[in-house]
Amino acid sequence: MLVTPNAGRAADEPPSMWRMVGPLALAGLVLAIIVAVAGGLVSQRVAEQQAVHAVAELTDDLAVSVVQPALTDTMPADPAQARRVLDPLVRNWVNGSGSMVRVKIWTLEGKILYSDEPRLIGQQFTLDSDARSALLHPHTHAGISDLLLPENQYERGDGKLLEVYRPVWTPNGQPLLFETYFKYDTVSQRSTELWRGFAGVMLSSLLALMLLLAGLGWLVVVRARQARARQDELTRRALDASDDERRRIAATLHDGVVQQLVGASLIVAGHAQQAGTGGDPRQAADLESAAATVRDGVTGLRSLLVDIYPPSLRAAGLGGALRDLARTASGDSGPAGADIDDVVADAAPERDQEAMFRIAQEALRNAVRHAGASRITLRLAGAEDGRARLDVADDGRGFEAAPQAEGHFGLRLMADAARHGGGSLAIQTAPGAGTVVRYEASTP
Repeated sequence: MLVTPNAGRAADEPPSMWRMVGPLALAGLVLAIIVAVAGGLVSQRVAEQQAVHAVAELTDDLAVSVVQPALTDTMPADPAQARRVLDPLVRNWVNGSGSMVRVKIWTLEGKILYSDEPRLIGQQFTLDSDARSALLHPHTHAGISDLLLPENQYERGDGKLLEVYRPVWTPNGQPLLFETYFKYDTVSQRSTELWRGFAGVMLSSLLALMLLLAGLGWLVVVRARQARARQDELTRRALDASDDERRRIAATLHDGVVQQLVGASLIVAGHAQQAGTGGDPRQAADLESAAATVRDGVTGLRSLLVDIYPPSLRAAGLGGALRDLARTASGDSGPAGADIDDVVADAAPERDQEAMFRIAQEALRNAVRHAGASRITLRLAGAEDGRARLDVADDGRGFEAAPQAEGHFGLRLMADAARHGGGSLAIQTAPGAGTVVRYEASTP
């Protein structure tokens, strides 16, 4: 299992402007495409409705003011008369600059009484239900023409058409069906006009929205970076304060308790020597044992002082400090092994040196106290990309837990140290498979 309590500064860095604005721009583009498609469909539909309404009104006007006044009672039985009377009128509409392409007048039986296309005059077709309804229940019907119908064979070369039909009456009240055909270009033209107006409003609104979101994204990035800077400053102050406190405690112990115990061990050793000279070997042995115990205590305290505040980190450098840590950390088979590249250690940035020391200190402490390891190794070398890499490995029991789980305070300490150093920390472990703690410096 690979646990990454801290993936390094890159993972904690606030998102860049592009990472904030890029998805917004992509979302805006997708939204623009969706709105464009929807707007095109809506404008097409609206334009079609408006065009159908316009040609229906024109057909009504022509039927009432031109066609119906020209009809006679004998015309339904005399197509020649209908052509002679209506041709001069209809030719002006069809051959003009307007969009009308065909005119037909039907009888109730489905016979074409008149058309500007002479080949249709006298032919009979079955009226569809809409046409018969317009005749029997007088109203105007408009819609898209079905050019596959046989009566529309001569209109197929004109492309998509709008057709309108409505009833007209001869003077004696005989109903006839007046039908007109118009080019669909009027719909396309009107749709384009509507789309242009709609697109202008839509694009300007989207642009305003994107600018607003970009401003908000920029503000979020700035605020996040400011918060990160404050967090780094607080972390630095906390670590500096911890360092100062460690130094103060170490100095107090060294100059106080340690010196007192050293003095006490010397006094006891002196009394032991006097007792031996005075012929009291038993008392001399007891005093020498007491002096040895005090000396062991002094040794333990001095080891503790190295843990609390390692003077070798600044005096002897990172390499010497890591070797000191390795000497004080022992598994079942003896002290931890240390393989330190001093050139790499000295070249590492100061923040990384402090982080590597703290991580090595905590990793070795965990290996000794909790892992039950028989062999512990500490290695500092250069990685392939030139960055310093610290590995602390043990063959202990390992573990399987989330990095922030209860009881893994040491992991959080190492994560904090890695975050302060700016590098990346990874922990590879599994139950029964040991543990490898790896830290890579922030820069080569």
